[in-house]
Amino acid sequence: MSEQRIEVTRWIAADPASIFDVLRDPHGHVAIDSSGMLMDADGEPVEGVGDRFTVHMDREALGDRPLGRYDVQVVITVYEPDVEIAWTIEGQVRPIIGHVYGYRLEPAEDGTRVTSYYDWSDIHPEWAARDIFPVIHPNSLRATLGILARTVQKD
Repeated sequence: MSEQRIEVTRWIAADPASIFDVLRDPHGHVAIDSSGMLMDADGEPVEGVGDRFTVHMDREALGDRPLGRYDVQVVITVYEPDVEIAWTIEGQVRPIIGHVYGYRLEPAEDGTRVTSYYDWSDIHPEWAARDIFPVIHPNSLRATLGILARTVQKD
């Protein structure tokens, strides 16, 4: 973990394609979210860089900022089927923040090694000056990987 990037890794008993199917689906994001902020989503599973979908958020779950409910656009920035997916968030705040969330998948014996990451190293300078990052704790990424494992595990 660097000063501006968090990475957590977990082995999951599922093949990369099954995991990637969850990660490219807007409803998959909601289903595996451990933060409690993602309430629902609209859109189709993404198929490439530039694709986007809407997520209905509730920041009250974190208890840090009184933002209530709001919508964001998830914009795909990396898309390599069964290998890596990443996205940034576009919401109502300007300038756009520029933080990135993503997953890397590596085939492993009887499953997949999944790395979840959160990177704010290239955020807009105005947001960097506010010194509010990271918004998500490494334990949240770990917990989301646990929910992902439960969601896709082999019988």
